[in-house]
Amino acid sequence: MLADYAVRAEQSRGRRFPEPQHPYRNDFQRDRDRVIHARAFRRLEAKTQVFTRRYSDHFRNRLTHTLEVAQIARTVAAALCLNVDLVEALALAHDIGHPPFGHAGEKALDGAMREHGFTFDHNLHALRIVEDFEIRYAAFRGLNLTFEVREGIIKHSRDYDPKKFPQLSEYLLDQRPPLEAQLIDLADEIAYNTADLDDGFEARLLSLDDIRTGLPIFEHFYREVDSIYPTAQDKLKFNETIKRILDRMVGDFIENTKHALRAQGIQSLDTVRQHPTRLVGLSAEVEEERRANKQFLYDQLYFSPALSEEKDDAEVVVKALFAYWMEQPAALPHNYQEKAREEPLPRIICDYIAGMTDHFIYEQYDRFCGH
Repeated sequence: MLADYAVRAEQSRGRRFPEPQHPYRNDFQRDRDRVIHARAFRRLEAKTQVFTRRYSDHFRNRLTHTLEVAQIARTVAAALCLNVDLVEALALAHDIGHPPFGHAGEKALDGAMREHGFTFDHNLHALRIVEDFEIRYAAFRGLNLTFEVREGIIKHSRDYDPKKFPQLSEYLLDQRPPLEAQLIDLADEIAYNTADLDDGFEARLLSLDDIRTGLPIFEHFYREVDSIYPTAQDKLKFNETIKRILDRMVGDFIENTKHALRAQGIQSLDTVRQHPTRLVGLSAEVEEERRANKQFLYDQLYFSPALSEEKDDAEVVVKALFAYWMEQPAALPHNYQEKAREEPLPRIICDYIAGMTDHFIYEQYDRFCGH
């Protein structure tokens, strides 16, 4: 049973190119399946989340991270009686616009674009992917996703000023996205805040003592676990602690959002869209724990000297290739040369680089930059 404020597939605003209804899948289920079968989705397997394979094959990549976000998002959506099919489609698509090398690659690509008067936004790039780059169907370019999925791709994590982004006017920029889209960003944060602790510990870049000292919520649950399993291995105690932190955050996410919806008298999708603020979130206490967790990761992991080599690589490789193709556009693949006749060259080069996997961009760097 869907809540009154949930999005219903039968009330979708539809697709850019009308298609007949499928006999046994609703429109959002079809969108989910189209994302899963997209080339951009498959390439996430070879894109860095935080750690490259220099450390281990066991760490998260963009694809495994995406699957974890989808699992959390589905749990929250089901508990809130939202449209789980729409939520799953959005969760699976939420990172397909990311370039190689993780956030370092995104920063380097944005920097290269700004030198030519443009910017890079992975959400807007994801929209370009699903509307144009994916070529799977004879009747149209792109995946022809429903309006609600396309809207959620760009609006799940931020609001866009209608005056600054007139090209996005069809996506109701003066309104809030549905709750199904609103919950994706927090599900994403919960997923990587806990997963990055796990991978950082596994990589031995974070010690158990450092985490216990630096994160009070971790220490609280670790003591609880230690009292229950005093003879267990440290790694198993660590796993049990992370599980409890994850459960606390997701449980609070659900209950706090339920409370907010009741307190604000939200009874329809329209009241969600017209509300002055987003409605999903954590309680003040757990939000502070989330912030502390994130800050700990920034201080102790993301900017650690051990990861600086990968960040340096991202900046050098991305900027060198960008500069090369600006000077030698004839060296771009033929289809990108054709696109450059219709759109600015920096945007086309950005599109090409953003779609690359980590190992492919190294191959291109070796080929064209001679290193």
